[in-house]
Amino acid sequence: MHADDRAPAPEPASTPTAGWHGADQVDWYLDRVERLPPRLAGEAALLEMLPLEARSVLDLGCGDGRLVSLVVDALPTVARVVAVDRSPPMLDRARERFRADDRVEVRPWDLADDLSTLGEFDLIVSGFAIHHLDDGRKRSLINEVARQLRPGGVFANLEIVASSTPMLHAEFLARIGRTADDPEDRLVDVETQLIWMRDAGLAHVDCMWRWRGMALLVGRSASLP
Repeated sequence: MHADDRAPAPEPASTPTAGWHGADQVDWYLDRVERLPPRLAGEAALLEMLPLEARSVLDLGCGDGRLVSLVVDALPTVARVVAVDRSPPMLDRARERFRADDRVEVRPWDLADDLSTLGEFDLIVSGFAIHHLDDGRKRSLINEVARQLRPGGVFANLEIVASSTPMLHAEFLARIGRTADDPEDRLVDVETQLIWMRDAGLAHVDCMWRWRGMALLVGRSASLP
């Protein structure tokens, strides 16, 4: 049994379905984040993958800025951060989190839009955001990520992924205290996503951590620094 399975599951609560523009759904989500041991374990695994020399970071679907805050704290060399999201309540929280940090630019951005105008980065991260896109957009976004990474750069995507059977997915939801999927979820299995990353030209692609329906998918720029 995995250590995270031994932790008590959160009490199931009705899952809001109003969408990420609604303050109630955002509040419900953020109230649960720090009480989910598997998520904390996934974040810790992501921090182990960071290129320590990274100076520029892009966070795709930054939410309230929690993940990129962990990344910035772990990388003393960071000089520029762009954190994007399309949820106004999340953006408000991220701006408040980083209001005293002039390295961090929080921008409204829909992940359905091409990333090329955001610039190039040493590190691109995402936490539980890309699975909301349809599969065609997921693939094109991964291709854009591969192009926007500087030589030696890293892409680390901590994500919700498809379970192999409906029973396993139901068990996953129960373990994280949910009664239903987010209506916007478009879940894809791990191996398919790894293939997409390799097809995009990323190198050293692998699933570096997994717990039930959560996984950390990592790839590096194929170009040498």
